[in-house]
Amino acid sequence: MLAAIANRRSIRKFKDTDVPIYMIKEILEAGILAPSSKNRQPWKFVVAMGTGKREALKVMRKGLEREKINPLLPKSAQHLDGAKYTLKSIEQASAIIFIVNTLGIDVLSPLNTEEHIYEICNAQSIGAAVQNMTLAAAELGLGSLWICDTYFSYQELKDWLKAGGELFAAMAIGYADENPPARPRRKLDDVVEWRD
Repeated sequence: MLAAIANRRSIRKFKDTDVPIYMIKEILEAGILAPSSKNRQPWKFVVAMGTGKREALKVMRKGLEREKINPLLPKSAQHLDGAKYTLKSIEQASAIIFIVNTLGIDVLSPLNTEEHIYEICNAQSIGAAVQNMTLAAAELGLGSLWICDTYFSYQELKDWLKAGGELFAAMAIGYADENPPARPRRKLDDVVEWRD
């Protein structure tokens, strides 16, 4: 598994080759095996392939257009071009897995302290599931892209998904058509503080 951690990359170019369903199921099983706070397992996965993927992409495009006029994320407008690039990347993927926080509170709702803590715990749990999925994809020889640009199309995708929860992220899965180098990482001494 350490090799999968070291060799995993965010893939933005995919081959035009379908990923077998059994591989996608293995990736989903890896997500389900993740640890979760209080064993809540607050995740649901919606897999879009074929026609479903084309519909999802259309909905995302609609959200990106709306974001120009009526932004949900006005302070993130400088990232809109990056979201468009992400959309072009996932168009090439064999499948998009949407990850829904089944216990999530609407992003537009104010939170009290306890709700905020629950959201943090659920985010950690789902983050562990998504990380497991990226590593499983790498072990299977597949490429993946963990996507948060879905928030530019948040309401549109939420309405389309009808999955009973809050959209958390998405993941593109496919056969990689690139081999990007590792991106720089901060040094251990820069991010670790030891206390004896």
